[in-house]
Amino acid sequence: MIKMVDKHSQSFFGQSTGLTLLSSSKSDSFIFLKCIKKKPDGSWEKPSSGEGKTIKCNLDEIVMILEVLQRNSDSWSSYHNFNEVKTQISFKWENETKKKLLIYIGSYSKMLNFAQTEIFRLLLKHILKEKIEFSTVVKLNSGKTTAVSPKVSEQRNQDIDATTLPIVKESIELSENDVSQIMGVIEGETEKALLIQFNNDKEIWIPKSVIRSNYNSSNDISQNFTIDNWILKKNNVPNN
Repeated sequence: MIKMVDKHSQSFFGQSTGLTLLSSSKSDSFIFLKCIKKKPDGSWEKPSSGEGKTIKCNLDEIVMILEVLQRNSDSWSSYHNFNEVKTQISFKWENETKKKLLIYIGSYSKMLNFAQTEIFRLLLKHILKEKIEFSTVVKLNSGKTTAVSPKVSEQRNQDIDATTLPIVKESIELSENDVSQIMGVIEGETEKALLIQFNNDKEIWIPKSVIRSNYNSSNDISQNFTIDNWILKKNNVPNN
């Protein structure tokens, strides 16, 4: 019988960027993704000094990331809001061969090769299984277990954050009033933006950070995008 450990940590380093997957306890219903960069002087950023970027992902997000890692989806993205600072997170295959994975967390980007992606996938799948088993129940003094109410679970996670993990709490925001679904065709793409031609024949560069839906990067395909309303209004694109 395989014994489950309480903590997991796996780092993926390249020449200039490092990504660490961290699960501090199997009873926590979240993981952390930590990104650091190499500085101009050759040293690496230190999270302990407030450098780098850390994102907390909940169970829902772990499931969606696994959908990409298991090649059931081409891409997935979301964003987090802390102190009104929004951070885009995105997982996307480099191309249709799905051999290399592109990960974007705010201004940090990391590419994983096939072997690294498989390690990431297997570890995340294992962690999810652990958390489904251990983070959804609470052990009483009698040794019995009972289902955790959402309020109790949230309070417990906050207590853990405050006492053992010096990491800010992230919240996910996506209101139907803040976004619109609109048809368009991708005419061009850079690392951080898409050139989209909308039905009114207007071509606009749209930052990927404000596109909330999956999309097909192929040109000349009319598809539905979910985009933040503020960028549509700024560029006078009708959203209805």
